[in-house]
Amino acid sequence: MTSIAEPGVVVGSVSDLEFGESRAYAVHGRQIAVFRMTDGTLRATEAVCPHRGGPLADGQFDAAKIVCPLHQYAFTFADGGCTSEGIGSIAVYRVEERDGGIVVWV
Repeated sequence: MTSIAEPGVVVGSVSDLEFGESRAYAVHGRQIAVFRMTDGTLRATEAVCPHRGGPLADGQFDAAKIVCPLHQYAFTFADGGCTSEGIGSIAVYRVEERDGGIVVWV
């Protein structure tokens, strides 16, 4: 688990993400998907679906979950759990806006 004392990584500018948009970023050798909710808050998960490697940043999402665009498996932002049995979960990361930047803790 990441310590709160560890510094986050600035992956880009929050102005690069419109409300309701998402994008994948490379962070310490991992692909991280960052989602900007319609209320402006941010969420971050691993960017690859564990089922068949679908690009989660290209999926549809709401305040509670992201849906993989390949096979429609849904994963919750709360804990990364899949709503379907047998698929596995995805990592969920701490993310916040700081001084106009998107900061992710991996």
